[in-house]
Amino acid sequence: MIKLLSGMPAGVLGLEAIDDVEAEDYRDVVVPAVDAAIAEHGKVRLVYVLGPEFDEYEGDAAWEDLKLGVRHPTSFERIAIVTDARWAGPTIRVFSVLWPGQARAFPLADLEAAKRWAAGEDQSGPDPG
Repeated sequence: MIKLLSGMPAGVLGLEAIDDVEAEDYRDVVVPAVDAAIAEHGKVRLVYVLGPEFDEYEGDAAWEDLKLGVRHPTSFERIAIVTDARWAGPTIRVFSVLWPGQARAFPLADLEAAKRWAAGEDQSGPDPG
């Protein structure tokens, strides 16, 4: 399941993955939220939390994620992935070369810093290590 997060800075979309993420989550939550952010701001600044309750992406959800990126290839300005998963930092560094915007990993304890970074309040670059 994916739910919208409240308490986000102006112009920042917050999403949290809980348990299993399925294709319906993209259709019902992610796509409408991204489309609304683009309509309102022209770009998407995203904080995406993969908390301790997150389990996995179902195959259809991964496909929906890919389609969303293809549909809006230059619309994602900043993506902050917030998780304690060890794979996140290295994976984001590898895939960020494919994204036209910036992407950065943050530990769960740094959610507030992730929000500030996504909003553009923290101008430091992507995570070096």
